[in-house]
Amino acid sequence: MFPYKDDNPTQTFPFITIGIITINILAYLWEILSPAGEKYIIYNYGAIPSGLLSLEKTQALHPMATVFSSMFLHGGLLHIGGNMLYLWIFGNNIEDRLGHFRFLIFYLVSGIIASYAHAISSPSSTVPMIGASGAVSGVLGAYILLFPHARVHTLIFFGFFIQVVKIPALIVIGFWAIIQLVNGILSQGLLPQGGVAWFAHIGGFLTGLLTIKIWMPKRRVEEWS
Repeated sequence: MFPYKDDNPTQTFPFITIGIITINILAYLWEILSPAGEKYIIYNYGAIPSGLLSLEKTQALHPMATVFSSMFLHGGLLHIGGNMLYLWIFGNNIEDRLGHFRFLIFYLVSGIIASYAHAISSPSSTVPMIGASGAVSGVLGAYILLFPHARVHTLIFFGFFIQVVKIPALIVIGFWAIIQLVNGILSQGLLPQGGVAWFAHIGGFLTGLLTIKIWMPKRRVEEWS
C-alpha cells in the first residue's frame, strides 16, 4: 500500500507542517552538499543511543542536543521522501486540531520520546539514529485516534497494475503499526550494528496515541469527548 493523500479537510493553513518539511529538506541538502561529508554530519549530529543514556559528549553537539538535530537528518531520498509524505498527509489535520504552537511541541516531544525508546532498546549501540520517523509516528498515533474513519487515497499494486483505493485511516495506519511492532520484536539482537530504528517508531506512535487528548485545547477536547 502506498498512501498519498486523505479526504480530511482542515480549517487552518498548516504552516508548521510545511515549515517542518522545509527544514528537513534544507537539512538534507546540507548533508549531501557539505564539504565535511555526509558521514561526518550523521556521526556528529545524529542521536547515538549509548551517548543519550550516558550523556558522555563524543560528538560536535551534546547528546541532549542531538535528540533535536537528529530529527531533521535523513539517510537518503527514500528515507526523507517517505517521512515527509506521511507528515504532509497526516500532519495538517493534527496541526488543525491542536493549533500551531501545540502541534510543534507535540511533534518535538514525540521525537524526543521516540529517540529514547530506541536508545533503551539498544543501550550499547554507537550507531547514530537519524530521521523524522519517530516524530512522524507520533502524528500517526494521534491521527488514528482522532480520525480513524478518514479516507486515505492509497495506491495498491497488483503486479503491473495499479489501483487507487480509498481506505479508512484505521486500516492504513493500523497496518503500518503492526509492521513496526512485528519488526521491532524480530529485530532485537539481530541488527546490533544498525538498521531501522523500529522502537523509535513504536515509541513515537504510542506517544501520539496515548497523549493526543491531553495536548488538545480544552474546547476541542470537550467537542471530541
